[in-house]
Amino acid sequence: MLNYIWLALIVIGIAVAAGKDFTQPADPSSSNPYPTLTKVTNDGVVGSAKTAVTLAIGLIGIMALWLGIMKIAEQAGLIAKLAALLKPVTSRLFPDVPADHPAMGAMIMNISANMLGLANAATPLGLKAMEELNKLNKKLGTATDAMCTFLVINTSNVQLIPAPVIAIRAAAGASNPTEILGAVIVATTISTIIGVIAVKLMARLPKYKRELES
Repeated sequence: MLNYIWLALIVIGIAVAAGKDFTQPADPSSSNPYPTLTKVTNDGVVGSAKTAVTLAIGLIGIMALWLGIMKIAEQAGLIAKLAALLKPVTSRLFPDVPADHPAMGAMIMNISANMLGLANAATPLGLKAMEELNKLNKKLGTATDAMCTFLVINTSNVQLIPAPVIAIRAAAGASNPTEILGAVIVATTISTIIGVIAVKLMARLPKYKRELES
């Protein structure tokens, strides 16, 4: 399906590039009074590529700084302490997972790392958590309630320190890159709460219960 989507986007892009640019003044003396969008498209592609490289190079310094700070926090045990605080909440979110199971520890560490903006550290922990959750799966090939809940939390995780966004804003020349902290915390908290409510409600639907029980 993804291949078809990409193919459709490419075809649509080519069709648009071959179209007429009716925003430009017409040239009555020309057999083709309205120019095509090819030049506009080419200029946009080249300009965007240049901007992407400039932005990526600008991110190196600020990302190195934030990742270094987060690594120090990780080595100092900040993630472990945050994981301990989250344990009472995660035990309620994942009632099907035993408290002493390796999956629970991996999920708590993943959520903690994501909250602090440590995406590089969170990724292997998330994979490990899914691997351990699959060991509790009675029907392989069908995601369990715990898997779905963890995926929702992982996707919409509360962000206490959105280091990548701060780095992008700094590279783009923002006067105060960290002023988004409050908005990010509120937005990600709301998205996580809504996501958890939605996945818990859907887990109660008879359709999904029958699929897991069959």
